Amino acid sequence: MARLPRLVLAGQAHHVIQRGNNRQAIVLEDADRQQYLAQLRECAATFKVDIHAYVLMDNHVHLLATPASDAGISQMMQALGRRYVAWFNHKYGRSGTLWEGRFRAGLIESERHLVACMRYIELNPVRAGLCQDPADFAWSSCAHHLGRRSDALVHDHSLFWALGNTPFEREASYRDLLAQGLAEAERAQFHDSAMKGRPLGSAQFLKSLAETTPLPWAPKPRGRPRLVRSAPETSN
Repeated sequence: MARLPRLVLAGQAHHVIQRGNNRQAIVLEDADRQQYLAQLRECAATFKVDIHAYVLMDNHVHLLATPASDAGISQMMQALGRRYVAWFNHKYGRSGTLWEGRFRAGLIESERHLVACMRYIELNPVRAGLCQDPADFAWSSCAHHLGRRSDALVHDHSLFWALGNTPFEREASYRDLLAQGLAEAERAQFHDSAMKGRPLGSAQFLKSLAETTPLPWAPKPRGRPRLVRSAPETSN
């Protein structure tokens, strides 16, 4: 069966996941991580995609991104994939693919889920046991959001700025949210939305997408369609 096109819309935030093939490493040392993020920054600027949050793990990457055009994320990821894989293969004397198929992406309702998705992404190293404080992980946007460094890759979303009137207030509010963590059900929502390409939002948000987009993205009920029996006719 042919794969369905992704639901990617200009001006909407999307949670993007890309994994190494067979879960193999996509970075082996810090120079690789620096190269990947530098190329991501260039490709994001070229195709006009704002990166609001990211984490680069050893064998996968998470992004929270808003494209200026419907094709922006695909163009960015395709260009990044070609450039980085060519660089990585040349450096390590290898050939072939580095990625596990195409990247995954799920559109999210910003007002309802954007800040929580930031937390999901930036808490990834903590869940993996790599650090206790997510801001200590050098290869994510968390230190930027907590005021420890300025990250040129990150374009802060207006909803992050709404956490406080000053940088100190925003950083304090966001640190409190990170300390709360995320419930397992909420983590599963973000993972499943991106991996299955399903939008995540309120019933009203999903209804508006169904009315304005032609893609059959809504999950269908399992099993055979129910048989609707006609009522018996009655004589007058």
